[in-house]
Amino acid sequence: MNVPVTRRNAVLGITAAATSLAAPSILRAQSAGQIVVVGGGFGGAACARALKRADAKLQVTLIEPSKSYISCPFSNEVIAGLREIEAQQFGYDKLAAEGINIVAQAATTIDTHKRGLTTGDGGTFGYDRLVLSPGIDFHLEALPGYDDAASETMPHAWKAGAQTLLLRRQLEAMADGGTVAIAIPANPSRCPPAPYERAGLIAHYLKAKKPRSKVLILDAKDNFSQQRLFEKAWKELYGDMIERVALSQGGRVTSVDPSTKTIITEFGNYTPDVANVIPPQRAGRVAAIAGTADATGWCPIDPTTFESKLVKDIHVIGDACLGGGIPKSASAASAQGKACAGAIVNLLAGRAPETPRLTGVCYNIVAPGYGFSLTGNYQPKDDIFAEVEGGATSPVDAPRELRAREAAEAERWFRIITADCFG
Repeated sequence: MNVPVTRRNAVLGITAAATSLAAPSILRAQSAGQIVVVGGGFGGAACARALKRADAKLQVTLIEPSKSYISCPFSNEVIAGLREIEAQQFGYDKLAAEGINIVAQAATTIDTHKRGLTTGDGGTFGYDRLVLSPGIDFHLEALPGYDDAASETMPHAWKAGAQTLLLRRQLEAMADGGTVAIAIPANPSRCPPAPYERAGLIAHYLKAKKPRSKVLILDAKDNFSQQRLFEKAWKELYGDMIERVALSQGGRVTSVDPSTKTIITEFGNYTPDVANVIPPQRAGRVAAIAGTADATGWCPIDPTTFESKLVKDIHVIGDACLGGGIPKSASAASAQGKACAGAIVNLLAGRAPETPRLTGVCYNIVAPGYGFSLTGNYQPKDDIFAEVEGGATSPVDAPRELRAREAAEAERWFRIITADCFG
């Protein structure tokens, strides 16, 4: 049953859930081993930190080619000119200070038989357990015409950083009266509500700077998470500025032509002034290198331990895994990282892993001072994560005072989770 929830309650809920995931066993951890974590986002950083805090004797190595992490949560505000990219950047100095070996290289090969990994500079790392938290890559074969070169004309901005700033510059350069098109893929994808948040924040920018402009959503889905909340907010804040073409109306993008900035759908073509094309997705590249991704492009896991169903002694967390009902979000990745750490500690000590209970939290800001949220609780069931009782969503007919409180609490959540993962 949906009940009213404030962001403060959601923040406290996720913190309590993450703290209690495997605490009894972690506190008793005695064994040592070599653990390599690949990927330094919310999932990988949380896992590496939880492992080292569980047992200082563990040799924990975090392999991440970027020297700092650029957060996707709140990057839509950068696109809309409400936030600078520097506020999204987090380094790994605090993790290194806790004794975690930080390797600023990409993993290039993984020998699953010898349990060894090689990095781009020729470094080699053995492991007792390997944790993959590679995030997403794009399934470009599923969208003819789109590739890395096309992303320079029709940016995806679905990996925060240079693409985020490119889309922002394109919005700034667009003349008043122009159209911004957002092409949204089918699920599974990273943070499914985020494109709709982006539509709202872009509309906020346009309303203030270029009020004759429009936002066009071309959607490969008929329904989406928190749809009533988004649609009410769009109407209330932006009138008819946002138009959505759903799957059944011909909104699924089938190909693109970057030379003319044309988006081709099943029922027609569109040539917007700014084209934000978010391609179909799959697990990050290292998942294929390790052999943990199946024909879907994602990684099936044992939901109790996060161990790959395809490769022994490798665990997969975050956006890359097939998590069942649990969303691909920062809060879910962080909770998975901690639960995976608890499972690994127990496995190394010869104990049975505990059954995790994870909380996923989704926060959306559609204008300054206007936010809403959704929380869900998840436990293993029939080899996947299934939602269990206790979730909550913001009420559709809430006063603006509640929307303002939730927007403020979203900022607090971001400070908490980034401090928790990166220090």
